Amino acid sequence: MSRLGKIPITLPKGVEIKATKEGRLDIKGQKGTLQLQLPSGLTLKMENASVLLERDEKQGTTNATYGLYRALLKNHVIGVSEGYEVRLSMVGVGYRANVQGNQLDLQVGFSHPTMVPIPKSIQVTVDKGILIIIKGADKNEVGRFASTVRAIRPPEPYKGKGIRYENEYVRKKEGKAAKGKT
Repeated sequence: MSRLGKIPITLPKGVEIKATKEGRLDIKGQKGTLQLQLPSGLTLKMENASVLLERDEKQGTTNATYGLYRALLKNHVIGVSEGYEVRLSMVGVGYRANVQGNQLDLQVGFSHPTMVPIPKSIQVTVDKGILIIIKGADKNEVGRFASTVRAIRPPEPYKGKGIRYENEYVRKKEGKAAKGKT
């Protein structure tokens, strides 16, 4: 049995959760609204300013997903109240980014600019041409878009050029020339 699933989730000020009979949760806050579909066997219990997921002991399949859905619900609550942010930095001569309408224009050493469509629920800003800031309410969507952008030109281990997460450490390797100097 999940120990994390038993912990109640405190709701910040301004966050509302509405449950439907089909098991769908509508989480509404100042950053937006998100939906979560609970599997059969899990129900939501509201107390004061906190919510708790309860599972049906008769259905054995809910035991495996009990902690997972509690974590997903908590991520949604944090997302609609505070939001999530991922920062990507670009390292390399001539590497730069720009937001053009609903697309992110990346110039990362290819012979042509790379255009990445930005999902509607995500806000992307570029600071000083090399720092990409991705914000949104859904943690999954923000992380997926950040990994898509990073995958266009991941950091290479010899010079460290590429797109990386802001605090990511890239271990550099020695080149062939350094091996013969010993």
